[in-house]
Amino acid sequence: MTAKRCLGRRSRPLCSVLAVRFLALVLWGVLGARALDNGLAKTPIMGWLHWERFMCNVDCQEEPESCISEKLFMQMADLMDSDGWKHVGYEYLCIDDCWMATQRDNDGRLQADPKRFPGGIRRLADYVHSKGLKLGIYADVGNKTCAGFPGSFGYYDIDAQTFADWGVDLLKFDGCYCDSVAHLADGYKRMSLALNRTGRSIVYSCEWPLYMWPFQKPNYTEIREYCNYWRNFADIYDSWQSVKNILDWTSNQKGIIDVAGPGGWNDPDMLVIGNFGLSWDQQITQMALWAIMAAPLLMSNDLRNISPQAKALLQNKDVIAINQDPLGKQGYRLRKEDNIEVWERPLSNLAWAVAMVNLQESGGPRSYSTLVTSLGKGVACNPACLITQLLPVKSKLGFYTWTSVLKTRINPTGTILLLLENASHTHLN
Repeated sequence: MTAKRCLGRRSRPLCSVLAVRFLALVLWGVLGARALDNGLAKTPIMGWLHWERFMCNVDCQEEPESCISEKLFMQMADLMDSDGWKHVGYEYLCIDDCWMATQRDNDGRLQADPKRFPGGIRRLADYVHSKGLKLGIYADVGNKTCAGFPGSFGYYDIDAQTFADWGVDLLKFDGCYCDSVAHLADGYKRMSLALNRTGRSIVYSCEWPLYMWPFQKPNYTEIREYCNYWRNFADIYDSWQSVKNILDWTSNQKGIIDVAGPGGWNDPDMLVIGNFGLSWDQQITQMALWAIMAAPLLMSNDLRNISPQAKALLQNKDVIAINQDPLGKQGYRLRKEDNIEVWERPLSNLAWAVAMVNLQESGGPRSYSTLVTSLGKGVACNPACLITQLLPVKSKLGFYTWTSVLKTRINPTGTILLLLENASHTHLN
């Protein structure tokens, strides 16, 4: 974001207001924690991850279409290429647990299960790259993965080099079977350094704070120096209760908000849109709030049979633009009153995203009114703003002055997602 020169006597008061806002946002960025310096994840990563939908299904004889196999990932790569996913930003195709053979090879290297991945990970990476996509893989900081496959403890350097040799572009590093907090922290740091030493650009996804929380408060400044994004809370499930739990935890952790930014992000876990457990309104809520939270957008669904409605929501360019906003500031819950939550996020060009969530699970749609002066730290609509509703249906609501009242109507467990564009900035452009 760059400041504009303002000329002429009439523009000076407006210039002063914009200069103050610009300076505040610049200082906000300067005061943020230093990020992992690998040049990656300048905006939250986007892609597809197998875990929530396909779990650890290794039975390719009985369930050949849904087992964790080379075939599954090649099919998903084909669809991410042909069905518009990569064109809106979903570029990482990520393997989770259960891809490995039960033993390392004779040289101590990890190896893929030879029956389910007959070409090995190198061939799969080449195939994924041929589609204009990037490949993510999974390993664990401890002695075993969560599903019991070989862990990376004692093998950090050789595993990092193995992944680089295979052409891997992202590593999700889990935290199961680690025998101490000290070994946990040390292992995450060692793998970060090992990945960098390979010379290959590999995004580093950590579960470090998730496993640290039961013992002590994580040091997020330190975590951000080693990881590109990190999990904080329990695995997501295909249920509204799970989504609510994640939102509730995040809304009460103000300390993690300012840590996020270009190069390092809080990860509330996968998008389960297009599966079975969420109603349509709840799917809208997850998409809207993940955009507000500047979360990695990693779908876990079956792209082979996703509904057109869910596909359109996941590929909504206006919502993705909020998630990918280059200012890189995570949003937060502004307030909660009578089961209505208001979340907001500062964006580039003095714009703000605002989400209003109706948590009530009985009755019908509820009306909610708020003064626009209460939004965007009091500056989003000062002196006026153009408000556009992006979800559930896009519509221009018009210009609002600083003292206007904004009235909305929100479905149970649904969300209204709004874009507030400052009228003075629009005028200058």
